[in-house]
Amino acid sequence: MSYTATAESFPPSVTPAPRVIALQRALVWLVGASGAIVFIEPSPYELMTLAATVIFFATGLRLRLVFMPLLLLLFLLNVGYTIGAIPFLDKSEVANWIATSWYMAITVIFFAMVVSEDTAARLDMLRRGLIVGALIAAMAGIAGYLNLVPGGHDLLTLYERARGTFKDPNVLGAFLILPSLFVLQSVVSDGFRKSFRSTIALAIMALAILLAFSRAAWGGLAITSAFMLALMVLTSQSRAQRSRIIVMSIVAAVVVVLLIAVLLSFDSIREMFQQRASFDQSYDEGRFGRFGRHILGADMALDLPFGIGPLQFHNYFPEDTHNSYLNAFMSGGWISGVCYPALVFITVIFGFRHVFVPVPWQRAYLAIFAAFLGTVGESFVIDTDHWRHFWMMLGAMWGMFAAAQPYKAGADRAIMAPGQAS
Repeated sequence: MSYTATAESFPPSVTPAPRVIALQRALVWLVGASGAIVFIEPSPYELMTLAATVIFFATGLRLRLVFMPLLLLLFLLNVGYTIGAIPFLDKSEVANWIATSWYMAITVIFFAMVVSEDTAARLDMLRRGLIVGALIAAMAGIAGYLNLVPGGHDLLTLYERARGTFKDPNVLGAFLILPSLFVLQSVVSDGFRKSFRSTIALAIMALAILLAFSRAAWGGLAITSAFMLALMVLTSQSRAQRSRIIVMSIVAAVVVVLLIAVLLSFDSIREMFQQRASFDQSYDEGRFGRFGRHILGADMALDLPFGIGPLQFHNYFPEDTHNSYLNAFMSGGWISGVCYPALVFITVIFGFRHVFVPVPWQRAYLAIFAAFLGTVGESFVIDTDHWRHFWMMLGAMWGMFAAAQPYKAGADRAIMAPGQAS
């Protein structure tokens, strides 16, 4: 699909030259594709987002007034983290953690500003880049798990779980959810050829998620897929389209169940699946288990206005917080502990308010919102606060909020018009 710049794509006073527009869109694709390769630091994603930020500012990018609450919350969040880290800044891992947090905040603003203009085209390029990156990461994880690459098993797996181009299998599974939702949309709504290609891509990503043996990713993919498909049905413009989505969703679900049944016929996969699917994991139970730590940590947070500092939780308990909201309190005290959930839940509230706004990029919006909402829920049981794709989705959400304002205002006027006429 090709896009041309329209009057609504850019500010009236600034319409970049065609070559500049093409360069900007290509950079968005590269950022999306590079997001799948983060097992080294600095990762290609960091380098690509940094280069893209510099080039975008040089070729035209503006900070909108609507982003001020986002900017303020991100600033206060990281101020809290920095204050909590002051006693530990001589430790390189803490200094790196703080630097990464500030950098992630910058990427949020970058994505918000980028997506707020030329929105449909840039979201499409981001979608395409994420799918390519996801296929690379997924195939790397599958190849490592199946020992298809000489010496790749140790590099591409961890604890006999696929991790691909990520450091952790859980992050691989979480990252693959949004690209999986994108291709699932194509499976249930596009023509035969494109739907068939997307089905193959979805199968590869779903297999990688299964072999990552991440319970959160399994549940996340199932829940976010169901949520997104429900929103697609509710926002469809025709009965035929709604019927197609429902029928294809049922067919896709049946095929996935059959494929899982086939895979579980292999002993090694079945044994790991049974082990990971169990809800009585030793690290989840007991006074100092995952959920016990949440209660004890929350009690500590009430008495520590400046927290205990980043990466210090394991000095008090056997493991890390595995809860991003608690980690905000423990790492940055009350400032970060208030700002982080405020930032997340304000975005979620705005997200629901924009679901039914008739924008040209509504399909991409529904996928990103569903994946973001899934990560918000996952943050209660996993530390997601340095997941690159989480901050990318957060920025993209705010960019879409800004870009949707003219459409939202038009819809509101259309609703008001009959009442005014009477």
